[in-house]
Amino acid sequence: MVYKKKTWKEKFERKKEPKIVNDPKGRGRMLIPTPKLVYSLVKKIPKGKLITSKMLRDKLARDFGTDFACPLATGWFIRTVAEYSEEEVRIRGKSLSEVAPYWRILNSDGSIYRKFPGGVELQSKRLQEEGFKIISKRRKLFVKDYEKYLWNLSWLCLYFRINSLFIVPCF
Repeated sequence: MVYKKKTWKEKFERKKEPKIVNDPKGRGRMLIPTPKLVYSLVKKIPKGKLITSKMLRDKLARDFGTDFACPLATGWFIRTVAEYSEEEVRIRGKSLSEVAPYWRILNSDGSIYRKFPGGVELQSKRLQEEGFKIISKRRKLFVKDYEKYLWNLSWLCLYFRINSLFIVPCF
């Protein structure tokens, strides 16, 4: 039997809802997000701003009233969003301004993701095109002074209903 490999678009568009579960390690209630939920936050990152994967997880957890968002699932979905966005550019001819700017997501230490499409080279290139300076430390690439560019997500609220996602400012 031959299995057809799913495209990133197919993986992105799977009909799934976020789940809240009790963490098997006893750390509390855990959110399992969806690719579309992650995409909705990434799409909002403005040019000139950055976020870390931990900031994204913390935001999701706060908005869903859980103790934390699953780091593993959130990491998968960040990658899904990145690959889907690149597929949209490469195959469907969309411009970078039309897709989620996944390249503005860094690891929690300010380093560049190795598993994004095109590796650290493409993410570095995109960040440099937006004016960020990339430096090398301990065999990793970092955005210089990345803390100065971190985007405050606290003003953004997610309201999730079955089959609908609403993003509105928090007041």
